[in-house]
Amino acid sequence: MTAEPGRTIVLWCPDWPVHAVRHELDVDIAVAIALIDGGLVFACSEAARRQGVVRGLKLREAQLRSPGLLVHEYDAELDVRVFEPVVRRIEQTVPGVQVVRPGTLAMRARGPARYYGSERAAASALLATTAELGLGEARIGIADGPFAAEQAARAASPAAAATAAGAGGSAGSSSVRIVEPGASAAFIAPLPVSLVTDPRTTTLLNRLGVHTLGELAVLPEADVRRRFGAAGAFAHDRASGREQARVLARTPPPEFEVEQHFEPPLDRIDQLAFAFRVSAEEFIGRMRAVRLVCTGLRVEIDDERGGHSGRSWLHPRWFTPADVIDRVRWQLQGAGTADTGLASPIVRLRVIPERIDSTGNHEEGLWGGGPDERVHHGLTRVQSMLGHDAVVTAAVGGGRMLADRQVLVPWGDRAPERTGDRAGDRAGARAGDAPWPGSLPALAPASVFRERQPVTLLDARGAVVAIDARGAISAPPERFAVGEALASVAPTSAPRTADGFGAAPVRAWAGPWPVVERWWDPEHAKRVHRFQIVDDDGCAWLLVRDADGWWAEARYD
Repeated sequence: MTAEPGRTIVLWCPDWPVHAVRHELDVDIAVAIALIDGGLVFACSEAARRQGVVRGLKLREAQLRSPGLLVHEYDAELDVRVFEPVVRRIEQTVPGVQVVRPGTLAMRARGPARYYGSERAAASALLATTAELGLGEARIGIADGPFAAEQAARAASPAAAATAAGAGGSAGSSSVRIVEPGASAAFIAPLPVSLVTDPRTTTLLNRLGVHTLGELAVLPEADVRRRFGAAGAFAHDRASGREQARVLARTPPPEFEVEQHFEPPLDRIDQLAFAFRVSAEEFIGRMRAVRLVCTGLRVEIDDERGGHSGRSWLHPRWFTPADVIDRVRWQLQGAGTADTGLASPIVRLRVIPERIDSTGNHEEGLWGGGPDERVHHGLTRVQSMLGHDAVVTAAVGGGRMLADRQVLVPWGDRAPERTGDRAGDRAGARAGDAPWPGSLPALAPASVFRERQPVTLLDARGAVVAIDARGAISAPPERFAVGEALASVAPTSAPRTADGFGAAPVRAWAGPWPVVERWWDPEHAKRVHRFQIVDDDGCAWLLVRDADGWWAEARYD
């Protein structure tokens, strides 16, 4: 049997982000998992759905519905990394695949149908391959075009198989849904218009009484184009089964990753580093041969007890074979030394390039690298001798208190993202460089005290200024003293007055502003108030009031 020229096969793996996390963390399939993005459920496992967790649900509501829910942050890079071996294995069965997204592949049906004898035989070969990869839930759809084929794959289920013939499909294996040639428009007609239009257009069409693709397809094409423009015409073509898009087969990228198995397993770090030296040189040599350099890689290690360790490493310039060996050693070494024995012998070591760039973007200037190159080699040498964390650089991280934003990052690593201490804060931090709720807006003070300095802030009567539960001060501040001046401001044997003991006058003040952290956690909850003052010398101070009193957090120099 030969497939028609426009026929397309789509392979769909349900809940792929969940599968990727389960593969990475080695989690049992029966565990309820939810992946969180921006404080909302991005994807969840079948076990979680049975407990009422659905996509788009808030994290707290999801945890309420499923108390034993395993929560993990959604990682798009993990999806791609885990899916790449699947794509390579599928290409051995059916070449010329297009990665629609991690977990979904499209391919032309004509070649595989000729080779295997029919479209269904080709689908069976693909399912056999996915079963070998542990993807028993994979589904396959075949139709006239990628969109209809993907909808057929999503409809491939035991419940849908019995009714497949009613909409132009053919019944058979519940994991395969084949829409007969020319029947794609009838098959997708009952589906909602939201599959081909944006939310705004979908709302407008629903108000006009158009809810399904079939109802959109019967509208005159010229009227749809005139009312909704090019996007509306594109949606109308898809709803009518006239797909302009065709499968664009990818060119398989060259394989740069290296993997080495150790037999017998090695239980010493120095032995493993020496044994992997040739593979590290091969890893870098493959990229040099095509004028590429690696600026980021991932090291994966498996031990004899079944343990797995995976970590991504960055480089400020590019990796050399010696740098690769150093990263392997650091990952195994931890806080130990190079001749330290391992808890379990290592059986497999794999290095995968994650960031590759052209050598032309890293060539030295006309006059050489200069001081930057010498600094880099010096710091790298110190790291090689003392360990990865021995050389650090300063970076600005996330946080509400200024001291929390001071982060020390190992040389060559990426600065941490300014993420919040809860999902809602992370959503805001991703929107460019948005501040945390309650954080200090620009401009930031020039001098931030590593340890907060005690402060006495007095009113006109000589009493310490207090802040009530509603955030109001007891009286306007008149004088204050910081640090060592406290002894002269308020000796234990004398009353505090506004006129004596060396307290400096307050020329101006502003505040207070409450800062609340982890209000839902009684053990770690924190509530303070910020206050700004200007002393008699014109120097501005940032003060903090907590349950223990007044403190100086920073100074505006």
